[in-house]
Amino acid sequence: MSYKIRAIRADEWAEAKALRLVSLQDPVAHLAFLETYEEALAHPDSFWQERTAGGAEGALGAQQFVAEGPDGEWVGTLTVLIEEPGETDWAGFPIEWKQGHVVGVFVTPEHRGIGLTEVLFDAGLEWAWGRGVERVRLIVHEGNGRAQAFYRRAGFMPTGRVVPLANSPEDTELEFVLERDAS
Repeated sequence: MSYKIRAIRADEWAEAKALRLVSLQDPVAHLAFLETYEEALAHPDSFWQERTAGGAEGALGAQQFVAEGPDGEWVGTLTVLIEEPGETDWAGFPIEWKQGHVVGVFVTPEHRGIGLTEVLFDAGLEWAWGRGVERVRLIVHEGNGRAQAFYRRAGFMPTGRVVPLANSPEDTELEFVLERDAS
């Protein structure tokens, strides 16, 4: 089987929406994503159009990558956001470096275990390094051991920063970082 990894295009908002809704129905979605299926489903088309345009090919501050299966179906995705020093992140922490922030990682269950996540990460990291970031980070739920194991294999290491979740303060997320010279 052949797969293609590429940046999404702004006019592919319906496909981006469909894949996001699939990802939010995954059994571990509550550990992997900060929104629910119901919340995402309630967004108007204009939300999906703006979101897709913001992560589309040629966008400056973000890039969403998609894995296309042999028949052209979207079977995986990953987005990298560029964060600048002096900004504040979604959790209220100050940004100290120019860095990439990996979000929205998902591969459909029937396409897992064949290396797609690795290839999506390669594309995302190459894009981020090309924008001059000093490091790439991601935030992972403390209970998502499968994801943590993958991130460690990919070279990401925990920083010790713990991020409490606003809607569930007893749950926490952990920051993992890949430094530029480690890639």
